[in-house]
Amino acid sequence: MKKIINIALIAFGITTVSAQETEKTQSPFTFSGYVETYYSYDFGKPDNHVRPGFIYSHNKHNEVNLNLGLAKVNYATENVRGNFALMAGTYAQYNLAAEQDLLKNVYEANVGVKISSKHNLWIDAGIMPSHIGFESAIGKDCATLTRSILADNSPYYEAGVKIGYTSKNEKWYLAAMYLNGWQRIQKIDGNQTPAFGTQVTYKPTAKTTLNWSTYVGNEQPDNVKKWRYFNNFYGQFKVSEKTSLIAGFDIGAQQKATESDQYDVWFAPILIAQYKPTTKIQLAARAEYYADEKGVIIATATPNGFKTYGFSTNFDYLVANNVMFRVEARTLNSKDDIFLKNTDPSNQNVFLTTALAISF
Repeated sequence: MKKIINIALIAFGITTVSAQETEKTQSPFTFSGYVETYYSYDFGKPDNHVRPGFIYSHNKHNEVNLNLGLAKVNYATENVRGNFALMAGTYAQYNLAAEQDLLKNVYEANVGVKISSKHNLWIDAGIMPSHIGFESAIGKDCATLTRSILADNSPYYEAGVKIGYTSKNEKWYLAAMYLNGWQRIQKIDGNQTPAFGTQVTYKPTAKTTLNWSTYVGNEQPDNVKKWRYFNNFYGQFKVSEKTSLIAGFDIGAQQKATESDQYDVWFAPILIAQYKPTTKIQLAARAEYYADEKGVIIATATPNGFKTYGFSTNFDYLVANNVMFRVEARTLNSKDDIFLKNTDPSNQNVFLTTALAISF
């Protein structure tokens, strides 16, 4: 009888599909994309149109450019998942400069398998977004237009194997990684040393996220091995429906020399506040400091090394649900004259940046 009714409904142009049949026919593939164009004006006026060397995103001066153009395909079933994304733009050009040519335009390429029928436990392998930090290469997901100093100088991506566990109440996420290195797909020549990472994320409420990520590895050839230890802490807090806060702190240490018991230390605190007065407008302010006196991450060859604090203000306008226009004013001030202004040494760098981004 049910079959006869269905045939009659189809004859009149009416179809009935059960929830089970819908689930079976739903494609495991999803496709997405992101394009972010920008224009940045550096009042230091660099002749080569490239902003200071420790800035890797939105780093071209006085020219309209593409920071990130991204096309992604995702595959997801109950027990298997995979991601593949290709990219172009100045983000790829400068962040992946050390990678081999065929990998410089790969944003993500990984496969994951669920290894437990009772628990949300996965193993993922390949090229993945970094487990460090609250900022990513995708600008729309960040509170500020440009990336912070600590984000630009810690890994955006990583290559390796990860085992990750999410608790049933989704309040805890625990992960451990075997990695090729500090933001590396291909290892350094002469380096056979494994690198490791961990991540612990705790969400006590829907309005609070606390994270602790670590990295341990050697970024030199093995004959001049120097162990690096790094910790990344941050908290994200939704203070009200319109106000959010992010507080972060990075601290790292690297051996001064092979087998040395002395270490060079760098650290970076940051605070970002975001306010949304309307559904179309977002405002943000950032205060940051980065201290790397011995030049482990940012070398300056100056007496005090890299000791720089910065402030920025941000205005975002949501042109549509998937289109964002942004303007940011930012200033950086250093203890030493590490910047240039009209080819003269300066301890200050001021720049304005605008961006227009679409996601689909």
